[in-house]
Parts: sequence; structure tokens; C-alpha cells
Amino acid sequence: MSQERYNAYRVMWILVLFDLPTETKTERKAASGFRKKLMNDGFTMFQFSIYIRHCASRENSKVHAKRVKSMLPKYGKICMFEITDKQFEMMEIFHGKKEIPKPTPVQQLELF
Repeated sequence: MSQERYNAYRVMWILVLFDLPTETKTERKAASGFRKKLMNDGFTMFQFSIYIRHCASRENSKVHAKRVKSMLPKYGKICMFEITDKQFEMMEIFHGKKEIPKPTPVQQLELF
């Protein structure tokens, strides 16, 4: 078994972007349920309809991507993609015209 150390090209981020209908009570319940399922799976809100999750490896990101696909609501538009930690690191975040500090990277824990 090969040992792989932390690699910014192997560690992944999953981004889920969605636009779900909320006109009826049933649609609001489905949208709320989808968001709750994302949060129960470890996703955090990045913006109102954008949720992100850090994954330690590509294999781990595939597991969570498959899980998201299994909980898609009946209606609405959902986009999901995976980027490397290196790509995430190059993101520029602005609030209005003022740049805000980037989120601190997750500390990699090596057990073996």
C-alpha cells in the first residue's frame, strides 16, 4: 500500500450550486430538505445557494458526489463539480469591491 502525503492536487472540494423552486409549500419543503441533507453530509454554506465540502481525497469526493446525486429533489436546477485544493486556493473572494480574507485551509491530519 502506497503512502501519499498531503497534496494540493489530490485533496478535493465539492461545490453544489442549486436553484430550486419555492413557490408552493411542497417546493419549499423539498428545497429545505435538500439543504438539510447537504449539511448532514458535511457541506457548509458558501453563499445562499452554494454549498461546499472538503474531501481528503478524490475517492472520498466521489463517495460524497454519489450521495448528493442520490438526494436530488424532483424539480430545480442543480450543478455539482469538484476542484482541487490548489484550484480552491487560487479563488479570489470579494465583498462589494473590498477583498475579504480567504478561509483558512483545513489542517491535514496524518495518522500513519
